[in-house]
Amino acid sequence: MILHLFLLSVCVFASSVFAAFGFTKSGNNYVIDAGSSNPLVFTVNGGSCDVTSIKYRGTELAEGNTHLSSGLGSATVKVESVTSNSVKYVKVTCTTSTLTHYMVVKEGESNVYLGTYIKQEPSVGELRFIARLKSSVLSEEYPYGKVSTTAGSSSTVEGSDVFVVNGETRSKFYSSTRFIDKDAQCVYGGSDVIHVCVLAPHPESSSGGPFFRDIESNNAGAATNLYWYMNSNHVQTEAYRTNVLHGPYVMTFSRSGIPKLRDIDTSFFSGLSITGYVPESGRGYVSGTASGVPSSFQTVVHWYNSAAQYWAIASSKGAFKSPAMKPGTYTMVLYQGEYKVATATGVSVSAGKTTSKNIASTETTRNSLWKIGEYDGQPTGFLNADKFLRMHPSDKRMSPWKPATFTVGSSALNEFPMALFQTVNNPVTIKFNLKSAPGAATLRIATTLSYNGARPQAKINSFTAKAPAAPAKIDSRGVTRGAYRGHGEVYDVSIPAGTLVAGDNTITITSISGSSGTTFLNPNFVSTIC
Repeated sequence: MILHLFLLSVCVFASSVFAAFGFTKSGNNYVIDAGSSNPLVFTVNGGSCDVTSIKYRGTELAEGNTHLSSGLGSATVKVESVTSNSVKYVKVTCTTSTLTHYMVVKEGESNVYLGTYIKQEPSVGELRFIARLKSSVLSEEYPYGKVSTTAGSSSTVEGSDVFVVNGETRSKFYSSTRFIDKDAQCVYGGSDVIHVCVLAPHPESSSGGPFFRDIESNNAGAATNLYWYMNSNHVQTEAYRTNVLHGPYVMTFSRSGIPKLRDIDTSFFSGLSITGYVPESGRGYVSGTASGVPSSFQTVVHWYNSAAQYWAIASSKGAFKSPAMKPGTYTMVLYQGEYKVATATGVSVSAGKTTSKNIASTETTRNSLWKIGEYDGQPTGFLNADKFLRMHPSDKRMSPWKPATFTVGSSALNEFPMALFQTVNNPVTIKFNLKSAPGAATLRIATTLSYNGARPQAKINSFTAKAPAAPAKIDSRGVTRGAYRGHGEVYDVSIPAGTLVAGDNTITITSISGSSGTTFLNPNFVSTIC
């Protein structure tokens, strides 16, 4: 995606005009003053809903427009003063045929509270909020620093969004955090050390579940861009949610450091007639106990249906309670780390009630001859797994990608590649020694993501297993943009009796595909069981 930067002329108003909380109209623009001790004043175009100026403590922060997607083009814009529970607000409502977007300012706060109700997915296939800010003031990015700063690039290594800067690969994609781990994502800088951050209390209307991640920030040169991606086609694994409110989410302005989600309260939306907003009083909960997940793994419980998604991390004893959920019937999933180990359907949630529902891992304990990697749904510990989230596979800081031979019992885990590229480091060979022949056995190969139809075909000594069917297609790049989580296919290969022998054995795993060109497979773990 190429970001188009527009230099806009904005009217300069005397600071005395903005001494009081409220809004004024100037031509086709609405100028909104938050009435805060650290003054926040921003301008909204009345014909497009674009935010064309953002002044914080008298400093202009806008570099181009702040808006949804790449701009709505045109919208019906209504700005009004609202009082709810004796608190004053300015409420901006922008309406098109497919969505309603809200911007709300609470008197005395340097925050802009946002919500986006969509009737259908934008034609570009992603729904995002983007603040285009001056890199001359806000040059730094949090929490990952320079990995997504592409300013000063000398070349690109893939498409138009992975760049080389000072010999290192950089991309806006490398700014991502798992939903379940998200707190603030910020850009900052200036002599006053201004922080502009986006926080989303819970992305219930997004897609992808607790482990999904997407673009957060990018210093691209003239502009430092701060995003909130509500959904996108970046490794999309489930349908988008429509006829729902995305949010509330919040853009904060501060000189006092990084804000925390726990300090953000958006419950006042219940008094502002926001389409799609469901207050806590109209929600319910699910509580219970998750069992069967070894203590060495994080235990995650996930609920989802066509309208919402939620998750919770269970305690060390397996106890969990969901966030406040919209009423409905949900599928409930238990994860061992990120590895799916149980599913329950028909979990009903009602307003004002707590549903009790336990869930237990359905993973059976079987005798493993050996195992490479953990049953955690991630490529943790494999070669380059400690780097790929923040750099391209071609980066000079990566260990070389080449066909590997892994010897069970003597090779280190990081000698096994976290990705098999069909034309680069294919195949991977596993060597192991058995004291006695086990008879019939199963080779289990778990993966996290496949690109372009890639799947593993195994050869065990002289026996070549049948090639598995192609996995469900995900029409998106993966590991080359710092992503590894797809559908998580697990392939069980039946090994006939007499194939494995006492002494030395060899398994070759080849990433195959019906397509030519770039294909890759991300392993999670490989094991043999009998």
